[in-house]
Amino acid sequence: MSYLNLQKFDLNLMKVFLAIWDLQSVTAASERLGLTQPAVSHGLRRLRDHFGDPLFTRVGNAMMPTPTAAQLFIAFDRAMQTVGHSLQQQGRFDAATSTRVFRVAMSDVAEFYFLPALLAVMEAEAPSARLESVPLLDLGTEAALRAGQVDIALGFTPGFSEECQSSLLFHDQFVCLVRRDHPIRGSKLSKSEFSALTYVDVSTQAPGYRLIDQRLQVIGAVRLVTARLVHFTVAPEIVRHTDLATLYPRSAAERVNVEGAFRLLELPFDLPNIPISLTVHRNFADDRAIQWLAGAIGGLRMEPVS
Repeated sequence: MSYLNLQKFDLNLMKVFLAIWDLQSVTAASERLGLTQPAVSHGLRRLRDHFGDPLFTRVGNAMMPTPTAAQLFIAFDRAMQTVGHSLQQQGRFDAATSTRVFRVAMSDVAEFYFLPALLAVMEAEAPSARLESVPLLDLGTEAALRAGQVDIALGFTPGFSEECQSSLLFHDQFVCLVRRDHPIRGSKLSKSEFSALTYVDVSTQAPGYRLIDQRLQVIGAVRLVTARLVHFTVAPEIVRHTDLATLYPRSAAERVNVEGAFRLLELPFDLPNIPISLTVHRNFADDRAIQWLAGAIGGLRMEPVS
């Protein structure tokens, strides 16, 4: 693109292009950018007119890039990285006075485990800053990190590319949570005891929950589920007043059991530990505000599972 053409080119269209590239959807791109769908569609038309190419064509439910779009992506992505890096290097961050709004992708389990301690740190050290939690999703979270729509992903994050920089916080594992006076004996379940229990289950989108559930299905573990919940934090209260059991991350189970109302039983299967990590995108690794938040999370006094 010549200097003359660059003067005529609306640089905001690069954001439209990159959002459609990441999300493969005009509707999703409009939500990310905070624009109306007609505005994003208009931006795409302007891009098509400028470059004389469709850029994105519909294949099923997805907007797939043309070869021209693939070439433009390299240039646009590099340009945004350069600008972002320069701003991060020049920007200053003072936690005590900052009004920054941090956006952290996490599951409901991670919210329960991390947010009380993290918000206490923010209240003391960054009283004017704010935090917004957004869902941690297999598809979409990395794109949101790349675009700067999310600052940090916190939890079990399999499948992220090398563009993401992850720091392991601890390994979690699942246990069976029952009430303190539950008739079952011992600290570890046998396979027959596991199958004899009746469970309340959680329909959470947390990746760790899905991994363990899939693993149990693969090994043929039989589990009778009498209730399926949307919110995982409700399960302990049900377990407390019944003979039902629930599978729960040890990190969260120890947190709800501070008063000793429950017993945490080891499972009779060889299930994988769940790596809990803090992840940032390399485009924003030098952002001083994100560095502060990552340091605050890494410095929380948690009790990890070894």
